[in-house]
This record gives sequence, C-alpha cells and structure tokens, in this order.
Amino acid sequence: FNPKKIRQRTRRRLKAFPHNRLVQHLGICSLTYSCPAAKNYFLDRYEAPLPTSPACNAACVGCISLQASGCCPSTQERIKFVPTAGEIAEVAVPHLTKVKKAVVSFGQGCEGEPLLQAKTIEKAVRLIRKETSQGTVNLNTNASLPEKVERLAAAGLDSIRVSLNSARPDCHRRYYRPQGFDLRDVCRSIDAMKEAGKFVSLNYFFLSGFTDDPEEFEALCRLIDRHRPDF
Repeated sequence: FNPKKIRQRTRRRLKAFPHNRLVQHLGICSLTYSCPAAKNYFLDRYEAPLPTSPACNAACVGCISLQASGCCPSTQERIKFVPTAGEIAEVAVPHLTKVKKAVVSFGQGCEGEPLLQAKTIEKAVRLIRKETSQGTVNLNTNASLPEKVERLAAAGLDSIRVSLNSARPDCHRRYYRPQGFDLRDVCRSIDAMKEAGKFVSLNYFFLSGFTDDPEEFEALCRLIDRHRPDF
C-alpha cells in the first residue's frame, strides 16, 4: 500500500461520486479506518467491499463493528444506512469489468449481517449481472437464513464465505448468541449454495486449546463430510 496514492485515488473518486452514499462510506473506511478492502476498491484491484446492513441477528462476543457500552471498543463504526441496489451496482460493475480476477463482497467488518438486507442485495446482484458476467460476486455471512441464500444464488451470487467458530451447536450458540437461527440453518445455507452449483468456503475462527480439541475436530470433520464446502 502506498499511502499517498491511496489518499489521491480515494479523494478523486469521492469527488466523482458525491451522491453515492456507499462510495462516500467506503471513503471513510479507506481514509479513517485504513480498511484494506476499501483501499483495494479505490486502487482498482483485488476484492472490493459492498457493506449493506446496519442490523444483525447475532450478538457475537467478538463483533468488530458494535460492542456494548463499557466493553472493549469496536475497531470501526457500523454502516448507518442501507444503500440502494443502484448505489451498490455503481460500485460493483466498474470493479468487476476492469479489474483482473475481480471480486466484490457483501458482508464486511463495518456492517451487521447482510442476509437481513437480502431483498436489496438480490436486486443489486441482478443489476450487476445484467451489466456483466465477469468476476465473482461473494457474500461473507453467518449463513443464518438459508431461504435468502437460495434466492441470492438464483439471482447470480457466485460464492459465500460462512463464518464459523465451531462445528458444535452449543459452542456455536455461545459465541454467536444468535437471534432466531442455529447451526442447522447454517448447514442448510451451505447445502443451498452447493445444490445451486456455487462455491462455499468456511471462515473458521481458530482458538488454540478449543479448535484443536479432539471433539471439535471430529465435529468439523463430520460437517465437512456431510455438507462438502469447497474451501
């Protein structure tokens, strides 16, 4: 990363898109929070972020965008609005069409759970795929709403990256403190993407002494054997 180049590129694009709230939000991510994904967007390379959701259906112990008062501070502020499908497409389409092996991703550190905005994301994905078939449209998610995942896959979503702390229901529940979903729903979301012929990866948090416990390892092996994530 070249700090001077990042500042120049970010300010130039902020000036070019004064009415796109998502571009303006990503400018804060780049210049204030030094977010690598936001920097990559302004540098026209790699993976561009598409944060969409100010709300969440979990209360993760380690949430990096929202913490209860008196707890450790979060690393950045959560997005405060839901961008329109048009605003999202205005960020995504140019990135996908001009960047080699481009990726655009919903589900970032500056938001809650993107599946809660599935209706908007579905519209955005359809707009994006109407303009270009290039690159990868990805969703980073807690995979809590399999019916929404199924609709997004049908709309043109290429991949999901499922956040997991454990393959055991009780341990999963203790960390995520989920509201209205459990590990069974997560597995159903993986199945929905696989049945649609799409790519699934696991973002598996590692905690020494817990993740390498034999019982946890065996549970993870069973989950992989049963649901066949790609990565």
